[in-house]
Parts: sequence; C-alpha cells; structure tokens
Amino acid sequence: MMLIGLFLSGLSFAAASQTYNSEDARFKLETVAADLEHPWSLAFLPDGSMLVTERAGRLRVIQDGKLLPQAVQGLPAPAVSGQGGLLDIALHPEFAKNRTLFLSYAHRSGDGMTTRVARAIYEEGRLKDVRVIFEALPRSGGSRHFGGRMAFDASGYLYISVGDRGDKDRAQDTEDDAGGVHRITVNGEPAPGNPGLDDPGVNNTLFTWGNRNIQGMTVHPETGDIWTHEHGPRGGDEINILKAGTNYGWPEITYGIGYSGIPISLRTEEEGMAQPLHYWDPSIAPSGMAFYNGSEFPEWQGNWFVGALKLRKLVRLEVTNGEVTTEEDLLTDLEERIRDVRTGPDGSLWLLTDSSQGKVYRIVPVQ
Repeated sequence: MMLIGLFLSGLSFAAASQTYNSEDARFKLETVAADLEHPWSLAFLPDGSMLVTERAGRLRVIQDGKLLPQAVQGLPAPAVSGQGGLLDIALHPEFAKNRTLFLSYAHRSGDGMTTRVARAIYEEGRLKDVRVIFEALPRSGGSRHFGGRMAFDASGYLYISVGDRGDKDRAQDTEDDAGGVHRITVNGEPAPGNPGLDDPGVNNTLFTWGNRNIQGMTVHPETGDIWTHEHGPRGGDEINILKAGTNYGWPEITYGIGYSGIPISLRTEEEGMAQPLHYWDPSIAPSGMAFYNGSEFPEWQGNWFVGALKLRKLVRLEVTNGEVTTEEDLLTDLEERIRDVRTGPDGSLWLLTDSSQGKVYRIVPVQ
C-alpha cells in the first residue's frame, strides 16, 4: 500500500468524460501524457515516476503526472527506420538497489540491421555505463520484424524476442538468431539450461524458435511462465506459452496466409511443433500484453489484456484449463492503435497508443 500511495502522490490526470462498459466492469480513460512520438514501452519506477520509450529514439520521463520536456540523456543511437527504432524497456529485478535497466532497439552497421539490447544505469535523467549485452546475428537488410519485447523470469534471466526480419525461413534455422526468443543473464551470457548449451546445432542463447515476430511478452503471476503473442501474416496471430527448446512452427505450420492471398503452408499441425494456446483469424496485429492482478478491478482478476494495432482495440481474455473461454473487445470506438499494455503498481491498467501524437492512458473504474 505504501508503494501505491507513493505512486499516486502528486499525480494529476486529464479525465475523459466517456464511460466504457465491459461485461464485468465500468471504466473511463485518463490521459496521463500526450504528444509522444510513437511510444513503444512503459516502465514504472519505485519513486512513482515512469519511463516511456519513443520509437524515434528518445526515453521520456513522466513525473508527478507530467511529461518532462527533457529526454533522458546518454542513450545508444537506434536505427529509426520502418518498424525499427527504440523499442522495449525492462527494469532489472533489483532496480531499486542498482538502478539498472535494459533497452532493446534496432541498430544499423555496414553489414545491415539487427536487434540489440543494451544495459545501463539510470541516474538523475541520464544513462551511464551503457553496454551492449546482446546482438542478434547475422544482420540483414530490411527494416521490419525486429521483435524486441523483453521480460524477466523468477530466476532473474532476461528473455528477448527477435523477429524473422521478414525472411521467414530464418525462423527454422537454429544457428540463426532471427525468428526466436533468447534467454540470457543480466551480463549477456547464455542462461543456464538453454537448449543450445547441450546441442551444437542450436545457438547458445536461443530458448525457442519458429517465432515470426513476437510483439507481446509477460510473466504469468502465478505460474511464472513466460507468455507471448506474435504477428501472423494474414491471419494466424498467436498466443504461446514459452517452453525451452520448443519449435513454434513458423513458417512450416501457420493459421495464416501470405499477404498476396497465396498460402504460406498447407499445414496447421506438424509433429514436433507446438500448437498455439489461441490464435486470431483475421489478424488483429497484437502488441503489448499484461495479466491483471491489481485491486482496482476485482472483476478482472486473472484476466489478461492484449492491445491491437491493426484493429485498434483492447482485447480482454479469460483462460480456463488452458483454453480461452472469454474474448471481449474493448475501446473499439477509441480508434487508436494500442502499442503496449501494463498493469501499474496502483492497480490500474495503462495503455500506450501508437501514433506521431501518442498518448499514455490510465484505465480507472467508474462506480
């Protein structure tokens, strides 16, 4: 309760007048910040402030309910092109003690572009001791499917998604870093138990493969499992629970078809390849993902929420015995691309909208 009180202390929000109704709750949106350039990710700091990444290459601070005009200094320079730029932010599990954070971003060199992760110390509006701890290889041309979502598990290992970079066959090559999820220590070493530590045919940081472009990643609050969702082509957006050494099938099996309308694969199942927990057809272009375990909405306890870019909505889901039993579309008339979804320390849900004048919204209950 002290943390929630600290978080709310001094904050003031612009409240929207419209009330929204879900099957279980009534709520409204409060605008916390506006005029952000394609905000991508959000992190809550122990002192009640927030850090927001802008894909254009800036890290912004929201303090006392206001977006500070000065961006954080000392960031690595991302390659801002297509879907690339500054992407996710993740706080070290002991951030309150060591002030360490992690940033994922697209990077360009003479050999092409790739996904990188840097570690840094955040102090007084600056990053210090910035060090690259992960780089997906080989590099390639093109500026799409960087992945870039990150999450920490209960053991303190960092998971990083890397997209197939628009070259679908790379996702089945376990000696290629593209098209999978990597698990590393906070110093950038392969995490103990990774499949590649015992198999010379698998890169030693790879945890899973056969993933097209993961844009949502979160930790289940009860099981500790890492849940993800990824973009399909036309149809076939998937939700998966990560298991070490698992092949999630792309592009050998898929519930989607190519953008041209031509099938990518005639198979949706194959021995040795995992089935998704849930999939969307047509595609919603999911982005951001959060389980709700806050106190503001007791009706939503145990639900999880997914933002949608293409279909511009927030999706609420309930899972029973490993199956999605409820799927409800929310905020369909907001007409905003939802880039990220987070459960805040105050028990509210927080959203980022993806546009050149992006916003940070807080969802609060209406009695």
